[in-house]
Amino acid sequence: MVDIIEQTKGCPRCKTTKYLNPSLKLMVNVCGHSLCENCVSLLFSRQSGVCPQCNTALRRNQFRLQHFEDAAIEKDIDIRRRILKDFNKQEDDFDDLREYNDYLEMVETIIYNLVNGIDTENTKKQVEAYRRENKELISKNRTKYSRDITELNFLVEQEKVEEVERNQRLAEIEISEKNTKKKSKEALLNELTYSKMPASQVISSHMARIESEKAVKKPVTQFSTGAKLGGGFQTDFMPITQVKEPLYVYEQEEVDFLGPAPPDPEEIETEGFMENVRSATPTSLAGGYTHRLACQRALQEAFSGLFFFPAKFMDAMDFS
Repeated sequence: MVDIIEQTKGCPRCKTTKYLNPSLKLMVNVCGHSLCENCVSLLFSRQSGVCPQCNTALRRNQFRLQHFEDAAIEKDIDIRRRILKDFNKQEDDFDDLREYNDYLEMVETIIYNLVNGIDTENTKKQVEAYRRENKELISKNRTKYSRDITELNFLVEQEKVEEVERNQRLAEIEISEKNTKKKSKEALLNELTYSKMPASQVISSHMARIESEKAVKKPVTQFSTGAKLGGGFQTDFMPITQVKEPLYVYEQEEVDFLGPAPPDPEEIETEGFMENVRSATPTSLAGGYTHRLACQRALQEAFSGLFFFPAKFMDAMDFS
């Protein structure tokens, strides 16, 4: 369905679609209407032109490649980018959060009016008045924004360089391991060819030698802080004192049910409590549920509170 929609997209001027010309490139202008690349070139063959659909005066540098199916979305993105370039105040520029929220609401109202063509002239005058009144602050915030973007781009580029170096190191390690395995295989074949010992003994000797080499070349673990473990790294920290006493001792909790003690699981079976209890399904058994456990809980609730002594209960309560 998406492919069909893509193929029916076309230029409203020359009626060329992507079905007829798969390499068709649509360009969108500031008024939100699109034209193909060839029609844009013909439109500005005399260094001037107007939109064929709304007669808006256009410039060649105002056209850009259309990425979304709906040209109105491109118009919204373009207007939002231009407005936010000047309306670049941050929360720190206001005395309280209410003023900042009112400012954001004003910006969204301006963008909505320009996108939908509502009171366009007054909205443009409001934008120009804001630019004149906040010229210094706009320039200051642009400089700050550019500096932040530069720092962010530097970090991104640095991460890319580190990733390339890391991939190169991994590739070198992989090649080295392949060469080592190849040499080990060739050495084993040579030993099997020229040795007078049985093949099983040659193979066991070869494997023992490989294991000993691995033990000698023990990999060194390195953490992100640069600290190494196992490679001759010695720490200045004191050793951790070993606790030899048991870490946890289980003590069964004693619960006063204020009634007869409920029967044990074995008594539930022998005393006939299970005769009228429905058996557990395989699904319930998989989750750890058993009909014996359900019966025991029901008996616990039934026996609880049968031996109730108000005086003993009142003495146990603390009303202080």
